[in-house]
Amino acid sequence: MSGWLVTGGAGYIGAHVVRALRDQGLEPVVIDDLSTGRTQFVPAGVPFVQGTILDTDLVAATLSEHGCDGVIHVAGYKYAGVSVQRPLHTYEQNVTGTASVLAAMERAGVSKLVFSSSAAVYGTPATDIVTEDSPNHPESPYGESKLVAEWLIRDLVRARDGFRGVCLRYFNVVGSATDEVFDASPHNLFPLVIEALLDGRTPRINGDDYPTADGTCVRDYVHVGDLATSHVAAALALASGRELRPAYNLGSGDGLSVRQIMDAMARVTGIAFTPEIAPRRPGDPARIVADGSAAAADLDWRMRYSVDEMVSSAWSARKASGPSA
Repeated sequence: MSGWLVTGGAGYIGAHVVRALRDQGLEPVVIDDLSTGRTQFVPAGVPFVQGTILDTDLVAATLSEHGCDGVIHVAGYKYAGVSVQRPLHTYEQNVTGTASVLAAMERAGVSKLVFSSSAAVYGTPATDIVTEDSPNHPESPYGESKLVAEWLIRDLVRARDGFRGVCLRYFNVVGSATDEVFDASPHNLFPLVIEALLDGRTPRINGDDYPTADGTCVRDYVHVGDLATSHVAAALALASGRELRPAYNLGSGDGLSVRQIMDAMARVTGIAFTPEIAPRRPGDPARIVADGSAAAADLDWRMRYSVDEMVSSAWSARKASGPSA
């Protein structure tokens, strides 16, 4: 068995990656500063180091102490809207943080990296389906910081013989593959709707006059379990020496509308509601989805869950966490 360090492994996505690694017989190690992560998300028996990825010495020592073969770098500041108000913080976490992880890897002699990037690197594309070859025009400090981190990884791959890295880009991550982990983000659609329903409030749709089939925005919604599976597939591919693209989209290829999500929430929870319609948010494109065919070919990427199953898994995990989650 071989060990992989998961940065941000106490978070919603990272904790799913940890479980997926373990399911493949690999030995995950977690480092997390708990700014958004939760210790209870880390499975019993998985080594956990509380600390920031900005501490290069700590990351290098963790890699060496646990004999890690690679890193799955999930830690980062992911709130695109808030990043506009906090650009320096966003760059520190996502750019300086990635540089610190790369420096620690060099110091520890670790040469394989899977980077959790974002489809925010594309900005608002000219086409409504983005491929890996679509131009990069990020429109927030968050998207910019993820793209710069990708450049750092690209440049290190060029500069260091034997160093290999792959970047995974995706939009909206939803659902849960275990009731032990749920999405607690105050900014993501699924937890916003679920918390509203639990509190007896009416969920809100921002704009219903877009040029889409039902007037609401269409986006990729990908299940976190599928996402974790492909992160581990990327790690295994790097470990085997298989050639990979520099970046892959983990996308649905067709997307779901906000109203489709709301309808599924009502069906699955049994709570009938009519969403409030609020004005459009500035800068929200009508439709953006990503083509996942390259990842399907190379990284075991598949959409294994229906929209109702995505909602059901998210609802179940959140309810299992108790009323004060």
